[in-house]
Amino acid sequence: MKAEERWQARFRAPRMTLPAWARQAPNRSIYRSNVTGTWEVFAWDRTAGVTRQVTDQPKGTAHAAIDPTGQWIYWFADPEGNELGGWMRQPFTGGPDVPVDPDIPQAQTGGIVLSATGAAAISLAGDGVFRIYLVRHGEPTKLIHEHTEAGWVADISLDGTLIAINHGEYGDFRRPALRVIRQNGDTVGELYDGPDKGVIGLRFAPIMGDRRLLTLHERRRRHEPLLWDPVSGEQREIWLKDPGDLTAEWYADGRALLITREDRARSHLHRYDLAGGGLTPIEIPHGVIDEATPRPGDHVEYTWSSGSRPPVVRSSNGQVVMNPSGPAAPPSVPVEDIDVEGSGGRIHALISRPEGGSAPFPTVFLLHGGPTAQDRDSYSPEVAAWVDAGFAVVRVNYRGSTGYGTAWRDALHADVGHIELADVSAVREWVVGRGVADPERMVIAGTAWGGYLALLALGTQPEFWKAGIAAVPIACHPTCYEDEAESLRAYQRSLFGGSPDEQPERYVASSPITYVDRVKSPVLILAGENDIRCPLRQIEKYVAKLAEHGREHEIYTYDAVRGSLVTSERIAQMALQLDFARKHTNN
Repeated sequence: MKAEERWQARFRAPRMTLPAWARQAPNRSIYRSNVTGTWEVFAWDRTAGVTRQVTDQPKGTAHAAIDPTGQWIYWFADPEGNELGGWMRQPFTGGPDVPVDPDIPQAQTGGIVLSATGAAAISLAGDGVFRIYLVRHGEPTKLIHEHTEAGWVADISLDGTLIAINHGEYGDFRRPALRVIRQNGDTVGELYDGPDKGVIGLRFAPIMGDRRLLTLHERRRRHEPLLWDPVSGEQREIWLKDPGDLTAEWYADGRALLITREDRARSHLHRYDLAGGGLTPIEIPHGVIDEATPRPGDHVEYTWSSGSRPPVVRSSNGQVVMNPSGPAAPPSVPVEDIDVEGSGGRIHALISRPEGGSAPFPTVFLLHGGPTAQDRDSYSPEVAAWVDAGFAVVRVNYRGSTGYGTAWRDALHADVGHIELADVSAVREWVVGRGVADPERMVIAGTAWGGYLALLALGTQPEFWKAGIAAVPIACHPTCYEDEAESLRAYQRSLFGGSPDEQPERYVASSPITYVDRVKSPVLILAGENDIRCPLRQIEKYVAKLAEHGREHEIYTYDAVRGSLVTSERIAQMALQLDFARKHTNN
C-alpha cells in the first residue's frame, strides 16, 4: 500500500465508541461510529445481535444517551454543525424522532442525564445564562437552575429525586463546586473544597433509592474518587498510593468501583471493593483506555489502543466485544517517551519517528488542544499520517495538561500561552540537541488550543519554526470572547482572572495578534465557518494583519465547527496540511 493510501485508510477505517448500556436493560446499548463516513449513533440489541443506525445528520452527531430502562435513545440535533440545537428522542426499537421539548430554545448543550422514572435533566447555555431544565414526558417542563456563572448537570439519581450540578458560582469554572438539588430546585447539599480544589460530580449509585454520589476531589493535588451522601453529608475518600490522576465508575451492584488511573500517557484499571477496601489490578495491554465500564457479571468493557495499534473494544474476560464492519486501520509506529527539564519542572513528551530515513528528521511539533487535555500513547491517524510522510512527530504535555496532577494543570495562571511555549521550547532544544530533529525543517501545528499556541509561537519564537499550521485557533482573545459560546467565556474568565474589560493587559499579552508583525514563517490556518468556540471573526482579523504586514499565509474554511465528524473532510484537511508542510520544509 502506498504511503498516501495508507494514511487515508486509517481515517476511513471504521471506528466506534464504547457501547453505553441501559442500567435496567443491560442488553440494550448505544454507541457512535463513523462506519457511514460520518459519526452517527447506533442502537445494539445484544440479545438479538442486531444493530441499526439511529441518527443521520449532515455534520454528524456528537452527543447521545440511553435511558436506564432501555426504552428511549436521546440525541442532540445540531444540523448546522455549530453545537447549537436541541435534544431529540427515539424509541430504542425505532420510530419517529420527537423533540424532548420543542418550547426549550435552541442553545449550546451541557449534557443530559436520565432517570429510570422518566425524569430527565438537561443543561443548556445561551444568551449569557446557564439553565437546567427538568423534563418529564407528558408534564410541563420546569426550569430548576439558572445562573450567569457556569452550571451543568452531572447526573440524576436512578429514582429521579436527586440532581447533581457542577457549577462555577464561586468564581472558578475550572475548579467547580458540586450541588445536589431536588426536582423543585431546592438544595439538598453542597460540596465545595475552596478556591483551589475542584469537586466534580460523576454518577449516582446504580441502585434505586441509593443516595451515594461518586465524585472526584483534589484535596491531595490530583483527582481522586470520593463517595458523598448529600442528604447525610457523609463522605468517604478512596485513596491509591500509585501516581497519576484517577477517575471512577460504579460496578452494576453498587458494591465496587472501577478506577482508571492515568499516569505518563498510559492507562491502568483497578477494581476497588467498597466493603473491605481491597484493590485488585485488572490486566490490560500496554496503552490507553479511552472509556471503560463494568458490565453485569463483573467483567469490564473498554476501548483500547496504543500509538502503534488501532482501537478495539475489549473485555476483561479476554474477548473482543465488537468491531464495526470494514477494513481494519493499518498499524503505525510505537511512541518513545522523553523527559526534559524545564523552567517549571520536568516535562513529559512523546516522539514518533518515521520507519524510513535517518535523523535528524523534518519534525512537526503537534500541540494538543485543551489546555486541560493531554497527549497519550493512543492511536492517532493524524500522527501516523505525519510519520508516513517522513516527519518525526513531537507531542508535549506542557504545563496546563491533565494527567500530571493539579499543580501542573493549574500552572498557567496569568501568563497564558507563554508558559506552555516555554515547555515546548525546552523540548525543542532537547530533540535538536540530540540529533532527532532538523532545526531547519521544523513545523509547529495544532488544533483549537494547540492551534492557538502554534500562532503564538510563530510570533514569539519566529526563529524556531519553518512553518506553522493552526486549525480552529484562538488568534485574538478579546475578540474571541465577544463572539464565543457562554461556556467558553466562563472558561476564559477563570483562566485570565476576569473578562477582557477586567484584565485587558493579560488578554492582549496572550493574544497571537499582538505579535503578528514578528511572524516570519508561512502559516496555514483552517477555520470552521460555524465555530462558536474559536469564532471566525477573530481569525479573519488576524489574517488581515498578516496580509497588512505582507506575511505569507493560506486560509482554508469549511462548513462545520472545530474537528469535523465527516471522514472525507478530515482527509481533505490532513492532505492540505501535509502538502503545506512538505512545500515549506522541502521534504
